[in-house]
Amino acid sequence: MFSGIVEEAATVVNLAKERENLHVTLRCSFTNELKVDQSVSHNGVCLTVVSIKDDTYTVTAIKETLSLSNLGDLKVGSKVNLERSMPLNGRLDGHIVQGHVDQTAICTDVTEAGGSWYFTFEYEFNKEMAKKGYLTVDKGSITINGVSLTVVEPTRNSFKVAIIPYTYEYTNFHQIKAGTVVNLEFDIIGKYISRLLALDKE
Repeated sequence: MFSGIVEEAATVVNLAKERENLHVTLRCSFTNELKVDQSVSHNGVCLTVVSIKDDTYTVTAIKETLSLSNLGDLKVGSKVNLERSMPLNGRLDGHIVQGHVDQTAICTDVTEAGGSWYFTFEYEFNKEMAKKGYLTVDKGSITINGVSLTVVEPTRNSFKVAIIPYTYEYTNFHQIKAGTVVNLEFDIIGKYISRLLALDKE
């Protein structure tokens, strides 16, 4: 379980394909605090640490993960948003994030707004999935590349988020531009509510 508060944007130092899997090796400041089998959110995707060497560690993304996320687009030098799992006695500063990416979206616009930025994203809209809570609502929560954010001006298949300077600098948002593919995780509470409403109609 995560909160969507990114700790660091780590650097990809190696990528290795093995059949349908992708082994991603990264360097971050807290590698020495990690352990094998630990779960860490990578651009919003919960992955398991499989090896640690010096100041780098490796995780493996399988075919299913690569098909639903932007991890297959990573290159050596890419920045990846990291968050370790939330301690049970910690504060929930963002919102409840599972690390289970639902789908990707594409950035269609970045507008500077006097020290902050508005990012616009579009995603493939599916009416049946929307009935299950896979949609955005005004002032609702959305996770983009593992970052907990508030939705602004949602439409049927798009929404905006406002990014403050700290988030812009310390996550990989400073690398996102028009055409960049990002990972989305819709709000789990919305999914549960949608499911309960659907059960009432059955």
